[in-house]
Amino acid sequence: MMNLKTYGYTEIEAIPDGLISGRVTELRRERFTVMTERGEVMAVLKGAFYHSAETRIDFPCVGDFVLLQYNESGDSLIVTVLPRRSKFSRADYSGHAAGYAKTVREQVVATNFDYVFILSSLNWDFNVTRIMRYLTQARQSGGQPVVILTKADLVEDPYRSLAEVTNNIPDVPVHAICSHTGMGLNELNPYLLPGKTVVFLGMSGVGKSSLLNALMEQEVMKVQDIREVDSRGRHTTTHRQLFMLPSGTMVIDTPGMRELGLIDADEGIRASFTDVEKWFSLCRFTDCRHQAEPGCAVLAALADGSLLRERWELYVAQQHENKYVQDKTSYLIDKRARNKMIAMQSKQTKKNGGWKK
Repeated sequence: MMNLKTYGYTEIEAIPDGLISGRVTELRRERFTVMTERGEVMAVLKGAFYHSAETRIDFPCVGDFVLLQYNESGDSLIVTVLPRRSKFSRADYSGHAAGYAKTVREQVVATNFDYVFILSSLNWDFNVTRIMRYLTQARQSGGQPVVILTKADLVEDPYRSLAEVTNNIPDVPVHAICSHTGMGLNELNPYLLPGKTVVFLGMSGVGKSSLLNALMEQEVMKVQDIREVDSRGRHTTTHRQLFMLPSGTMVIDTPGMRELGLIDADEGIRASFTDVEKWFSLCRFTDCRHQAEPGCAVLAALADGSLLRERWELYVAQQHENKYVQDKTSYLIDKRARNKMIAMQSKQTKKNGGWKK
């Protein structure tokens, strides 16, 4: 029998008769790989799940703990998803450019993790602003963010870039590594503890697969060369999957993201820009828009250099994007609320004997 505690499971309530618990380790289309006390099983969603789930975010994701009906001779049936303690999401524009999307949906990338490894390679594509966007969403997730600067062997002085990141985000650990030579990998040991879960996030070609192979001490993922024309990588990981390291740590590897759309990021923005928002309480007017109002502490700080203009512009950009996404998602939220109310009214009507003429 498999001890599911090694996969981070903590029993929070009594399991109903006929069901067993498990953790989703892989998702391919509509089929799930789930690790259970009886070993690894293949599973699909029970039919009733499609009716009880209000949105796609309620569907199982890699990292989720679930209850299922075990079937030793075929696919088991996932009945419910247990409460999540952490969740990383991104805005899904359904293939449209941000400015042309009619609605924006939340896409859950991974769940139930302890650390968020934000990977960025130290090549021509190195971009601190992009790292900070990932950081904002990571702070919203409930996990502890850690920045990993990969491919340190490609630059003469990797610590110069490390210092640049540290200066912009002084309260987050930053490590420069090289997966091929092993440089800096020992610095990751404090995070790689038995029973802990780490999610890898970053663009294509930043070295997620190479780092996973190094930590697994074997090649479990194919690695492709980056393009010389723009120093960006090709897609290697095509789906999300959870791996168990020799150390007993679990890693959720995710496909590379060309763009990370912020969603429901109020708390993440607030945590990332405490140095910006501290000026708001010093403004003369409580409803100050920080544009041309007299006595605006933000404008004064920008004028004397106490607040860097780059920081202010980044803050404004993230707030604008977050509000845009909230406006686009509000339609779906209102629609779900209306449908739920109609369903409840219909159920009550049937209970009372049908419509009265």
